[in-house]
Amino acid sequence: MAEQQFIIIDEPLEKVRRITLNRPEKRNALSNALRTELFAALEASDTDDKVAVTIIRGAGPSFSAGYDLTSDNRKDQPFYTAGGIGNWPRHVTEGCLRIWDLAKPVIGQIHGHCLAGGSELAAACDLVYCADDAMIGYPAVRSISPPDNQFYPWLMGMRGAMELMLTGDTMSGREAAASGFANKSFPAEELETRVLEIAARVAKIPSDLQQINKRAVHRQMEAMGLRQGVRAGTEMQALAMYTASTQAWIAQLQQKGLNEALTSRDGKFGDGRTATKSDG
Repeated sequence: MAEQQFIIIDEPLEKVRRITLNRPEKRNALSNALRTELFAALEASDTDDKVAVTIIRGAGPSFSAGYDLTSDNRKDQPFYTAGGIGNWPRHVTEGCLRIWDLAKPVIGQIHGHCLAGGSELAAACDLVYCADDAMIGYPAVRSISPPDNQFYPWLMGMRGAMELMLTGDTMSGREAAASGFANKSFPAEELETRVLEIAARVAKIPSDLQQINKRAVHRQMEAMGLRQGVRAGTEMQALAMYTASTQAWIAQLQQKGLNEALTSRDGKFGDGRTATKSDG
């Protein structure tokens, strides 16, 4: 595998490979360069007989604050997706399904901010474990669009998904576990140890059997329409990009920069970068 610039790969336990998103100064914003390295590493793990399970985590204070809005995500995508209207949401959904379709289990280890595209990446993992105080959500519904990959109703049910979609609020790791988005949450200082314990248990089952166990669950979700549903959601995301509100926010982003645009978006809600220390 080529040398990585935006991820770190290690093997903390036998049969366990760990991929760390490594743009901490950008809260691990998911640029296409990072995503290219991530998908290559996941696919390499899936074909490596020495690996039984892969963990994805983030360096620094966050798992991932979302896609990199300072770059043109239409360029240098890590794999081909048909162009035209809706290219990006289709590309995102195809990426999540690429993880979904891997033979070997993938575990998401979530701490700090796990927002927008970061939450889509987490949702694509087979198992998700969070720090109790993680902040998970899709605040982009306030200014741009619903998710590229509309997984929330499938994981949380209609009411929980609707509340997040109509407010853009975040949920804590504890709330994510209670809602069904995550398996469990742990105190932040215990998260890494507990995830490794779970990964070690998963790795005890032979991979030729484990891939069938994984697919057995996925096939049930697909029979209920998950794959068709998340693909249909890409059209809603593409349509939202043509609303007057979205176009106005993108213009503000281009004129005033990302920080000011996000501050303006979240100011009326009192969260995100506008939250005070007393807000937690």
